[in-house]
Amino acid sequence: MRRSRTVGAALTVLAAALGVTALPADAAPVAIAQTTTCPTGWGSLAKTNTAGTTTPVTNVRTGRHACFDRMVIDIPGAGGSHLGYSVRYVDHLYQDGSGRLIRVGGGAVLEVRVTAPGYDPETGAPSYPARAGRTLPGVDLTGYRTFRDTRFAGSFEGDTQLGLGVRTRLPFRVLRVSGHVIVDVAHNWSGAR
Repeated sequence: MRRSRTVGAALTVLAAALGVTALPADAAPVAIAQTTTCPTGWGSLAKTNTAGTTTPVTNVRTGRHACFDRMVIDIPGAGGSHLGYSVRYVDHLYQDGSGRLIRVGGGAVLEVRVTAPGYDPETGAPSYPARAGRTLPGVDLTGYRTFRDTRFAGSFEGDTQLGLGVRTRLPFRVLRVSGHVIVDVAHNWSGAR
């Protein structure tokens, strides 16, 4: 009992020093407002970088974050400055070369293109085991707030083309780090969590 009084007294002194009003132990719980804000200002216009690499794409994966959903295209061994991309909203996704329509679910479609092949340039053997028109292997979007669908469009003349279906047209950003092109799509326009 003595220890709990000592701890209680210490917390009261700390609260007073921080300018916080002490509440009795039997007081009703108080809801604390969430003050975390998400980044804003990304916009929804096309984003491009004209660099390129012959290092092949090996994987595509996704992740959920508090403020956005993320797609990561793995291009191991390619330096960040050599990774080119074009990411933009499109009305429909058409496969390079053939012009075939690739259906992508969601309220809006991002065409994600990286300037790296989905095959070994020397042998032509696929480096990423996806099939045109199909969902991306190993990607499960269950529980995502923004992402709705992913599709592989193909790899043609050194570019790999993906379709990313999202809930609606939302702001996004593209990052390049060594071996990865990253596409983040915000959960909303306001920056609220």
